[in-house]
Formats: sequence, C-alpha cells, structure tokens
Amino acid sequence: MSMGKLSGKTAVVTGGASGVGFAICQRFGREGMNIVVADIEQAALDRAVGQLESEGVRAKGVVTDVTDEQSVRNLCEQAYDTFSQVDMLFNNAGVGVKEADRKIWELTANDWSWGYSVNVMGIANGVRAFVPKMLEVGKPCHIINTTSFNGACISFPTTPIYASSKAAVTSLTEVLYAQLAKVAPDIKVHLLFPGPHMVNTQILASQRNRQEKFKDDNKVEDYLTMEDLKKSALGANAEFKLTEPEEVAESCYEGVMAGQFWIRPYLEEHQAMISGRTESVLKNENPAVM
Repeated sequence: MSMGKLSGKTAVVTGGASGVGFAICQRFGREGMNIVVADIEQAALDRAVGQLESEGVRAKGVVTDVTDEQSVRNLCEQAYDTFSQVDMLFNNAGVGVKEADRKIWELTANDWSWGYSVNVMGIANGVRAFVPKMLEVGKPCHIINTTSFNGACISFPTTPIYASSKAAVTSLTEVLYAQLAKVAPDIKVHLLFPGPHMVNTQILASQRNRQEKFKDDNKVEDYLTMEDLKKSALGANAEFKLTEPEEVAESCYEGVMAGQFWIRPYLEEHQAMISGRTESVLKNENPAVM
C-alpha cells in the first residue's frame, strides 16, 4: 500500500475517541480513508465521529469494549459490513492504572486484571477477530499495535502493571510479525511507540472507563495530578516535557507508509537507556536501579 493511495481505504482505530487514537483517526482521515472509530465511551465516540464528519471524513462509531471478545468481533463485523474491507487495524486502546505511589504487592488482582485485559488482551482480541477475516479477503493490509518505550525498552519502577503489559504487547507484536511474514506477507505489522516524551492524553485518568468487573471496594481517585504524571514519567525531578497526540499520529503515518516495524521517535536519552540495558543483558550484569 503506497503513499497517496489511501483514499477510499478503511481504518479501524480502537481507543479512537480521544488522545492518540483520535489524532490517528484525523491524520489518516485526511488521506481520504474511511474511519471506524471504536471506543468504550458513547459520548466521546459521538463527539469524535461528529468532529471527523465536520472535517469531511467518512466515519462510523462502534461502542467497543476491547476486553470483551464478542464486542471486538462485533466491531470487526460492523467494519466489514459497512466498508467491505479493513485496510488498517490500529489496536490502540490502553489504560494506565494509578500505580506511581504503590508497590507491586499492594496492587490488587483487579488492578492487574484491568490493566492486562485492556492493554494486552485488547490487542489479542483485535488480532483474533480481524486476522482471520484479513486472511480470508486476501488483500494487502496493515496491523498497527500501540506499545510504549516504558516496558518495550525500559521498565520504569513507578508503573509495574503498565510497563509489564507494554512489554507483553511488544513481544506479542514481534511474534505476530514473524508469523504473518511466513503465511501472509501482504499483511504488514507495525509497532507504534508514542513519544518521544509522555503524550498529552488522559490515559492516566483512565479510571473513568474502568468496567464494574474490574473495580475494587476501595476506590482509587479518578484523575491524576500533574505531579502524579511527572512521577509516572521519569521521576519527580526529571525535566518534564510532553508530546502532543498529533505528533504521534504524524510519526505513525510516516512509519506505516515507510513500511517500518519499529515506529519509535528518536531521543538521545532513550538511546542511552536502551544501550545500558542491552549491555547489562549481554554482560549478565545486575540491572541499574532507577
């Protein structure tokens, strides 16, 4: 699928009503793509579809709970029923558990279940629902999974659930890439790293969408302060910068069009951290404490 030939193609974006997901909807919509916006929030979904349509994008909203297998299968059915083909699947939905001031052993079973059910099983459900249909249709297409530098490259000790879930996403996507390269090379797989800095979204205010089945009696506050945000990034004393969702969407577009698997913005600080971790593995050295 070459640049300039996206008009009339169809993209499905989970977590598409806000943040990076919505920016991706807008960016690829500007290329003339039909956009299927999937999100768990009906009100946000309606706003997103309305905004896209006002920008001249042909859009359809589908309320989707990515933790629910049947809900994702319904999304797949509606996308193909409406547009007959899915050319790009963005498995983008993700949540952040409020964990910066909590230890692994203090996080509840529901905290773990929720984080992994959205961040990992949400992608697995997307793959399981869409890939068989993609194989059946037999046309070139793309799958783009959203990971994070935090977990994929370095695990920040303030985010045990988030970091470990994104490590799982990265491994899952590498395996998907290898398997599809053998059986269906026209299905291209990509791994999107939002950044290079923490992205200016509401992911750390995700409690608003926490399903009843994952809730505890002791409620965690819904919204994080900017200080919480800083601690969840690189530590309370780190220089704090933000990346805007539109920047992520642009790098995503460029990476997909270039056929890149690793769609990761360059940051010198990150390069040094990756090198340090890799060296410790190669030399069997104990990890540095962050």
